[in-house]
Amino acid sequence: MFRSVGLGATVGLALAVGAHAEETTAVRREAAAVKGLAQPAELVVDRWGVPHIYARSARDAFFLQGWNAARDRLWQIDLWRKRGLGRLSASFGPAYVKQDRAARLFLYRGDMAAEWAAYGPDGREAVEAFAAGINAYVAEVRAGRRPLPVEFGLTESAPEDWSPEDVLRIRSHALVSNVASEVARARTICAGGVEADALRRRLEPARKVRVPAGLDPCDVPEDVLADYLLGTASVSFEAPRPASAGAKLAQHIDATSAEGSNNWVIAPERTATGRPILANDPHRAVGTPSLRYIAHLDAPGLSIIGAGEPALPGVSLGHNGHAAFGLTIFYIDQEDLYVYETRGDRYRYRGGWEPMRVVRETIEVKGEAPREVELRFTRHGPVLKQDDARGRAFALRTVWNEPGLSGYFGSARLWRAKSWDDFQAARDRWGAPPLNLVYADASGDIGWSAAGRTPRRPNWDGLMPVPGDGRYEWRGFLQDGGLPAVRNPKAGFFATANEMNVPKDYPMAERKLGFEWADRTRAARIHEVLAATAKATLADSMALQTDTVSAQARRAQALIAPLASDDPDVARALALLKAWDADERLDSPAAAIYEAWVVKHLGREVVAGNVASEEARRLIGAGSPDAILLWLENASPAVRAPLLLASLKAATTELRARLGPDMTAWTWGRLHRAKFVPAAAALADPQLADQMTVGALQVPGSASTPRAASWRAIDFQQTAGASVRLVLDVGAWDNSMAINTPGQSGDPFSPHYRDLFPLWAAGAYVPLRFSRAAVMGDAETVMSLTPAP
Repeated sequence: MFRSVGLGATVGLALAVGAHAEETTAVRREAAAVKGLAQPAELVVDRWGVPHIYARSARDAFFLQGWNAARDRLWQIDLWRKRGLGRLSASFGPAYVKQDRAARLFLYRGDMAAEWAAYGPDGREAVEAFAAGINAYVAEVRAGRRPLPVEFGLTESAPEDWSPEDVLRIRSHALVSNVASEVARARTICAGGVEADALRRRLEPARKVRVPAGLDPCDVPEDVLADYLLGTASVSFEAPRPASAGAKLAQHIDATSAEGSNNWVIAPERTATGRPILANDPHRAVGTPSLRYIAHLDAPGLSIIGAGEPALPGVSLGHNGHAAFGLTIFYIDQEDLYVYETRGDRYRYRGGWEPMRVVRETIEVKGEAPREVELRFTRHGPVLKQDDARGRAFALRTVWNEPGLSGYFGSARLWRAKSWDDFQAARDRWGAPPLNLVYADASGDIGWSAAGRTPRRPNWDGLMPVPGDGRYEWRGFLQDGGLPAVRNPKAGFFATANEMNVPKDYPMAERKLGFEWADRTRAARIHEVLAATAKATLADSMALQTDTVSAQARRAQALIAPLASDDPDVARALALLKAWDADERLDSPAAAIYEAWVVKHLGREVVAGNVASEEARRLIGAGSPDAILLWLENASPAVRAPLLLASLKAATTELRARLGPDMTAWTWGRLHRAKFVPAAAALADPQLADQMTVGALQVPGSASTPRAASWRAIDFQQTAGASVRLVLDVGAWDNSMAINTPGQSGDPFSPHYRDLFPLWAAGAYVPLRFSRAAVMGDAETVMSLTPAP
């Protein structure tokens, strides 16, 4: 049933399924009594594993969402909670003590009353009910009435109970920036000067980097972010591989730079139906289980469907039966590294010496005595590193410390939004991560708003660490309405792809939102296609979400247009690249050559020829393709030609070694594959590890195409991309389409663990039903749930 099909077949599938108006006879029926449920309810799981929850109150809907999240994803959400709270050691032993200590540095430690109030009047009810639902399912597992996921057996651990505060206090699941880049910039400037850093990262709007007064960039040590990287890292069950602090920092920057997204809204006058379309495909690390989970909640006063984080109530992107909303990252700078002169646990501040606040905590350790650890904080935030011998300390100021910054939970204010004003009110209270929020409603309104807690830096730009002596202080945050927004744009559509999309008339010089954005290559292609489509359909948006044309590749083609080579391999590669349509299809040798050349080899050649310092070259690595191409576009032909040809030779040499001598067989699909291996598979026997592994399948596209498919240099395996895709027919909601990967379930033995993976890899979709009649037509299982005594 779940075969790889093309877009046309997918639309045909949707139409065929749409003909089902009544429940089929193949539906499985179950009944269960659930302790903590207040009134009878129903859970309908459709043939794609999507739960549709029908409850008699919003409280019961969120309760069952938590219960069902545990039913489908208990290992995943339990591990997320333990990682975020710093409780890994209690389940897995002493190897995780350092990670637990690091994670606790970034917990929210402020006023919980202010935290609850930040999410609106319904937020607390949702979180409390959701946590209670998880606990109800965990109790059933403990009692032997529900199965214990296999990963708990592999780790000899057990799931823990949740408190509602756990959901909110964990901040480190959210994406904020730019402390890693601040450190990389300081280290690069120390080793190679300001000019060298221009190859590492492009700044937009263009800006000359200035070292803040009082800062010596060489004071910033390479390992200053060791705790930050450890405290925000995923959990591994393999022995750590030796790597320098610089290598770990580079890996973190590479990974986070791949985590972008696409979204767009199209006005009624530009669609074939006269109804708006909203499309969203957030890009993060891909793997199993999926980062996101699709769910539908229906209760009096609440009707939402879409995708969200499985450890959070509600949905982050989707619709509520009247308005639709989607998100991508908008790169507000929400972090700063502060450098202090110290005397023991005191640091210089405004001419005096302030004591650090020392918090002592106990870390439970499985099989051993508990460990006592100390956490230090300055007025700016957690101390990441302290060097008493040099009299230096380093602390992070981040919006995570502020009330209302639980990652993605700002969406709680969107669940019941019915108008543009409601949408703007939700935008004004949004915290983290910083987002491009797009909106469309059944009345025909569409629009975009930037959203996120935005520090005001009156006397610096946030691009480098700053002294913590009082000269560089945030002056609060931008007030409501301080971020740009567009309602019903003249173009008839609005699209974002993490690019620098701040309007020209916005006072950027004063407000300095941020200067480090994603390469605009995806945005350029998306705008090109939308502008050329007079009457867009849902199929058009599905095709655009999976589009594999690289606008970035066109820039490189322009650079090589006048070049020739006497080297046979380079000459053939030049010919293929010049004749190429820039479409990174599976069967394209030019796509394979381009990706290996520009992403792996071109930047290293440019850096090697223009950066004298060995340490700076190591820090820059291959640079960002956008920054490297910009440098080459501004270089003279005599300078750039040797660099282009030498790097292309290096790429063809690598591909010959990997794929053989026949260049026509160097197809992108042979190199670029998706294979998902969960962390716990490292503990399993070969048969179970194979059951837990999904793939490999060939996948088209790359980080520079709308179908974002970032890959790792060692083996070209996809590491990040669209974990979920939604295309919403606003007002005719049952026509909407979606895909998650690899499936909805976290159980390796469930049919919904991998059933969506081949469809996702093929760029196909399944229906996202909303009306009860349509849901019942697609029902696989109907669970009648009643309160247990």
